[in-house]
Amino acid sequence: MIKLVAIDLDGTLFDNHSQVPQANREAIINMAENGIYPVISTGRPFNGIPAPLKEDLPFAYAITSNGAGVYEVKTGKCIFEAPMPADLILPIIDYLDTKHCHMDAFINGIGVSTFRCKEHGKKLPLPASLLEYVLHSRKRVERLQDYITQNQYSVQKMTLNFYNDKNGVAVDREEIREYLTANEQVDVVCGGYNNLEFTRHGVNKGLGLQKLAEHLNLTIDETMAIGDTENDLSIVKAAGIGVAMGNATDEIKEASDYITDTNEQSGVASAIYHFCGDSLRNHE
Repeated sequence: MIKLVAIDLDGTLFDNHSQVPQANREAIINMAENGIYPVISTGRPFNGIPAPLKEDLPFAYAITSNGAGVYEVKTGKCIFEAPMPADLILPIIDYLDTKHCHMDAFINGIGVSTFRCKEHGKKLPLPASLLEYVLHSRKRVERLQDYITQNQYSVQKMTLNFYNDKNGVAVDREEIREYLTANEQVDVVCGGYNNLEFTRHGVNKGLGLQKLAEHLNLTIDETMAIGDTENDLSIVKAAGIGVAMGNATDEIKEASDYITDTNEQSGVASAIYHFCGDSLRNHE
């Protein structure tokens, strides 16, 4: 019996306009009313989760920053964190500062970026709703290195978004990817729209799910996870049941136990009723 369902946001719970379809809303409410934990699973930092999800839907927990931070949604309390220490992240940021990309550091559940990066961000080939989120949800500082050092911070996750040259090639992306993948202390994935995201080695959404299940005294077999891109690979593999969206990458589909409808077709609701229907009342 499934007792926890972890749901990715962008490209999964959200439609292509970053809205939650009504069918998904109803399925999540139905789950919670029948004792199944609906859980957010996202690459976003905790403060990047839209307020309506926290306030209007019964999400009890959130796996954030690709598993580097797990939070109680209503209180904002962090119950698990596995960040990159300053001595690991600062040399990487020094390198990234010489490249052309929009760079975000997720620190204590908050997205932090530089004023200079905002200029790069204006050129990103993202849907309007996501571009608005990237440009206007970050705390802006002059230098990330100074901000981290002066406050003795560690970093849960870094996200890098790229703009294209005149030939449609993402500027500096491949060079940065090769640099990061050569570093055995970090794990690099794509979270969608050709970005790059990295966490401390071994830290991913699958780990976040395992830690949350332990916190709730659940077995991993009692969990289900739904996702669409590379940063969901670990969690669909770790969960008792892994579900790929109809719009998921081939890699996610191959790794999953089931393929549901697309994010435009309320695929989250379809998956919930397919696997949890016997536990839910008043569903069609």
